[in-house]
Amino acid sequence: MASILLTPPAVEPLSLAEAKAFLRVETADDDSLIAALIAAGRIHVERQAGLALITQCWRLVFDCWPENGRIALRPAPVKALIAARVLDFDGEGRAVDLRPFVLDLSTSALSFRPWTLPMPTRIAAGVELDVAAGFGDAATDVPEPLRQAVRLFVAHWYENRGVVGGMQGAPLPPNAAALVAAYRMLTL
Repeated sequence: MASILLTPPAVEPLSLAEAKAFLRVETADDDSLIAALIAAGRIHVERQAGLALITQCWRLVFDCWPENGRIALRPAPVKALIAARVLDFDGEGRAVDLRPFVLDLSTSALSFRPWTLPMPTRIAAGVELDVAAGFGDAATDVPEPLRQAVRLFVAHWYENRGVVGGMQGAPLPPNAAALVAAYRMLTL
């Protein structure tokens, strides 16, 4: 499965002012750096946990419909299935009716009867699903432990920005990793 970001989040889970207050930075000299670290912290938390923190739209691409009729959608939490398409040999997409799909919001899983859906004739990447995922549209919709993890990553990277050797030179804070682990979406 490939995941393609269609619409990024409109806001970050942490404002520049909140990050600067946490870092105890009073000048505007590093504003662009801190803003970049906030985005990097969000992306890091999202990748580690398999989540979308703020509402965003993704295209999930599969070769074909799974025989068991179930797809675990990532990133989670999925809020809506927006569109489904099957692709023909020439790459032309045909819309698939969304009524046969059942979205379990508690597990971000999609269930369906695969024999009732049109099969793609494209040999690879023949099924596309567009989904909306995230905890909500505002920073306050994100669970506080995940917001705290973003704060800790921003602080760590801000304080260690001159360390040569990347993560080997300055290991990531284990307390941030523990906060993320509690929300991690496991895959089988």
